[in-house]
Amino acid sequence: MSKRREFLKSAGAVGAAGLLAGCLGGDEGEGTTSPSGSNQTGEDGSTSTGDGTNSTSQEPGTTTGSSGEADSIMFALTPAEGDVRIEEQYKPMFEYLESEANVTVESTVAADYTAVLQALDAGQADFADSSPSIALKGGQDGVTEVTGIRVAYGADKYFSLLYTMADSGIEQTADLEGTSVAFADRISTSGSIFPLFMLKEAGLDIGNAPKGQPGNFSGTWSDHAAATQALETREEVKAAGTGAFVAADYIPKDQFPQQFLDISAEADGAGSKTGEKEYRLLECSDPIPRAPIVHRADLDSGVKSRVSEALLSATEEDLVLEDADEPLWFTGVKEGSVEDYQPVKDAFDAIPSATL
Repeated sequence: MSKRREFLKSAGAVGAAGLLAGCLGGDEGEGTTSPSGSNQTGEDGSTSTGDGTNSTSQEPGTTTGSSGEADSIMFALTPAEGDVRIEEQYKPMFEYLESEANVTVESTVAADYTAVLQALDAGQADFADSSPSIALKGGQDGVTEVTGIRVAYGADKYFSLLYTMADSGIEQTADLEGTSVAFADRISTSGSIFPLFMLKEAGLDIGNAPKGQPGNFSGTWSDHAAATQALETREEVKAAGTGAFVAADYIPKDQFPQQFLDISAEADGAGSKTGEKEYRLLECSDPIPRAPIVHRADLDSGVKSRVSEALLSATEEDLVLEDADEPLWFTGVKEGSVEDYQPVKDAFDAIPSATL
């Protein structure tokens, strides 16, 4: 397991420019490979099991115990907010899986979603906290399958927002020409792809973003929380594009469209913290299928079945500790497939440099 943890750290260190070529359909081909160009398997199809031995199984990432023993799996995580201790958030879910699916769960935090996909492709991770874009790319390449779609307090869809500070002087999206906009990860569905799509629909030139720079405005990419911080602290940044979960509390409720108020898990809290700081809503996306949990397509069928069934059967009480400082953001997992993410694929298709 330590080798897989090291792989995820080194994959993230490659940097966004190098990773985008693999995940966004760069010039060097459509496939996604590990940094070494292989799936880290021996010539006989064997893989290191972490205890110094080799397994001849065709499922290289899972360490399979002897009869009656728990299988060990690696769960890759990617924080949407840089200040969140994500492994602590997921601890109740991991404990639940260990008790219900006869597995031992190890976790590691990857630098970004692209590093997660590389780890799954190389057999260095078995399950992952994924974005819709990674589910699409992984499914397209035969690397991953959707375990299930996450649900938050009954909502299986979420929203992307484009917003500015209430006192910025920006009245409409078109006013962002010549300014800077802060985004989350370059291939984040709600923190990059949909904000760029909304900017394009409003008539701005998105140029070569997210792979490069926009045309008549500039962009910076980081994570959702860092994007809001950039909006608040950097004079040249006049808007942020992120998921609603980091911004809705600071936007007056009457600025949201009715479908957001009807569907979003963030609707109840919308506008509840405008006394602390206030944003002005510029754009709200159409509903987006919530982010999935994915697994390696070649994962051992028994492990896949047990873990998937446990996740799909989990209740809010199984996943969320009420008194936790940073409770897990989702309360359940529902059945789903890569086909559920067609709206995300449509958004990618509308942005030339965001080719899956």
